[in-house]
Amino acid sequence: MSPELKEIRKDFPILGQAHPSGKPLVYLDSAASSQKPRVVIEALSDYYLHSHSNIHRGVYHLSQKATALHDAARESVQHFLGAAHPEEIIFVRGATEGINLIAHSLGTRLAKSGSNIVVSLMEHHANFVPWQMLCRETGCELRVIPLSVDGELDLVQAEQLIDANTVILALVHISNSLGTLNPIEKLITQAQVKGAYTLIDGAQSVSHLPIDVQKMGCDFFVFSGHKLFAPTGIGVLYGKKEILEEIPPYQLGGDMIRSVSVERTLFNTLPYKFEAGTPDIGGAVALEKGIEYLEQIGWDWIQEHDRQLLSYATERLQSFPELSVIGQAKNKSSIFSFLFGEVHPHDMGTLLDEEGIAIRTGHHCTMPLMEYLEVPGTARASFSIYNTFEEIDRLVEGLTVVKNIFT
Repeated sequence: MSPELKEIRKDFPILGQAHPSGKPLVYLDSAASSQKPRVVIEALSDYYLHSHSNIHRGVYHLSQKATALHDAARESVQHFLGAAHPEEIIFVRGATEGINLIAHSLGTRLAKSGSNIVVSLMEHHANFVPWQMLCRETGCELRVIPLSVDGELDLVQAEQLIDANTVILALVHISNSLGTLNPIEKLITQAQVKGAYTLIDGAQSVSHLPIDVQKMGCDFFVFSGHKLFAPTGIGVLYGKKEILEEIPPYQLGGDMIRSVSVERTLFNTLPYKFEAGTPDIGGAVALEKGIEYLEQIGWDWIQEHDRQLLSYATERLQSFPELSVIGQAKNKSSIFSFLFGEVHPHDMGTLLDEEGIAIRTGHHCTMPLMEYLEVPGTARASFSIYNTFEEIDRLVEGLTVVKNIFT
């Protein structure tokens, strides 16, 4: 283990605990939710200990202090994503709410009989079901980009599916089930040439790749803070200012209005038009610390560490002849999904848990993909900045236990 990695692991208190079995915890489920470094935990605690108040509404010091912290967090996210303006950053509960916001506020204005919305077969339910329901309600056609045998998007089919009647392309950046890194810039360009809006689900990519939404060219980008070392319940929707100004709000209530009378209501300016009610102020403050922590480590180290972990896991785990890798795209993030002979993934996950090893099993909220693969689900080991080669060795040892039980 490198000195850098040793120091990183010290920053995550939860990793030092033992599993109830008495064995050291091996956490290999960061694609579902990352663990939190001490600086994030302390930032959240410090906010509630010393700074909590409602924002934008108080003339007193504590309210102004909380407002300043919240505004600073928005600017940090702006720079992190490469957005042009801080008001293009909308705080939401997570990627799911961000997608639903756009489906409601923009999608309902565009979707109609004769138009189509394009997604892919590898989408998380959060980026599939809202568009499916919208199409059913409006008569719009839902088009689904198929995959190759390696788990890559069929770009020939994609080019044919995206046409002059496409109103929205909604696409995952990195697949949470396969690890596939999609060529989103190429697809965004194709969609925009046809006049379509583009939304990118960045839930898996923000902790593994530097993001520049202006370079990417997308109209919308969403992610969840809890996959970026921040608390649950905070997320981000990025949207181009000129689009957000034109579309109506998603929820109605306090702070998203400019004035209300019996006769009419005037909506607030961006970003507040889309942030009804009291926001997760502490979550935003902690999200800023998660971003700072990631940037201090540096993208070069993070991406090389990801590459080494995935390479080592692929080499070690493929030593089992009964193991089948699910998703072998050329461009892939540090997600390793697999099947293990005839062992059901849930049985495998239960036995590995007895060894102190936490992996994800099931359909990973990608049931259309599992149906296409003709499997009930897969086992998934997903890696982050705090994982080690030794933990992959532990996974190999755990699978040896599984093999001995089932053979």
